[in-house]
Amino acid sequence: MDDFRSRIQRERSYLLRYASLQLRDAHAAEDAVQETLVAALAGEASFQGRANLRTWLTAILKHKIIDSIRRQSRDALPAGADADELDALFAADGHWVDPPGAWSDPDASLEQKRFFAALEACLERLPQKTAQAFLMREHLGLETGEICKELAVTPTHCWVLLYRARMALRECLEKEWFGKR
Repeated sequence: MDDFRSRIQRERSYLLRYASLQLRDAHAAEDAVQETLVAALAGEASFQGRANLRTWLTAILKHKIIDSIRRQSRDALPAGADADELDALFAADGHWVDPPGAWSDPDASLEQKRFFAALEACLERLPQKTAQAFLMREHLGLETGEICKELAVTPTHCWVLLYRARMALRECLEKEWFGKR
């Protein structure tokens, strides 16, 4: 048991970074990680080693993050709609004013730690609800209805949040990642 416990403890910093990025609240992230570690210790017998320990812990953490978001959304007041500051990216005919730059090799870029650091920095600049909607959709794989329920928004507002997240991430990554290469 001590070996299993120490292996889990070594993954703590990774789990905390992961939760912090999702929740954007140090206390909520710490709580989610603690709940994950307790659940992992309680479920040690169910871990058969077929998956990587980090993968197994991350799967548990994803559920804890969703639970945390549910708690937050129950307690939070609905946020008002903010102005669409990204309209300047498009011409009157709906086309890009400045089209996105071509990615030479996206698969190679995704594998580089520096890219993930740039992506994480860009995600941290997004408003909290926008980042949560994006991460819930693209990373956790939740459907629009589930995201709407968790964030207490309408489907239209959810789509706007996802659109804004994608546009802001595109702009940020072009400056922070692709522009520096």
